[in-house]
Amino acid sequence: MRTTNILMISLAIFLGAATALAAQPAGSCCNSPGLVPGGQEPVFQDLPKAGKKCWIGEVNYFTWEFDKTPKMGTSVLIVKIYDKDGKRVTDLSITGRSDMPSMRGAHDSGEVAFKTNKAGDYLLPVSVVMPGDWEVRLTFARNGVVVFRGRVAFDV
Repeated sequence: MRTTNILMISLAIFLGAATALAAQPAGSCCNSPGLVPGGQEPVFQDLPKAGKKCWIGEVNYFTWEFDKTPKMGTSVLIVKIYDKDGKRVTDLSITGRSDMPSMRGAHDSGEVAFKTNKAGDYLLPVSVVMPGDWEVRLTFARNGVVVFRGRVAFDV
């Protein structure tokens, strides 16, 4: 009886993990769409390293990078969004909020909308005012509905 229960629990865990993996496109790094049930704090998933794909559902993915290694002063965070066929997409809106996690609120930029350039890159100036740990929280939306939340962390 005990062996049967252990096998059933193991099978349930395996099926749950297989279902979760099957729901993400190959190479996906992000399994959280950023949707939040009412009354809960939004969860910002850690993003992979610069230049790596991060899927937004099964339709779009994006990459991010800074224009230069962040240091004291202003760096520009660049986000490029693509459809599943690799064509550029500009129909999403992105907002970003930079701050120091260890001093939450002390250097908060507030929620700032990314601007797009002619190439369709989404751009956000990030002002680093002191050395330490920093993060930029990104919120992606389509037609006003949040479709993904992610977090870029870095040290200066």
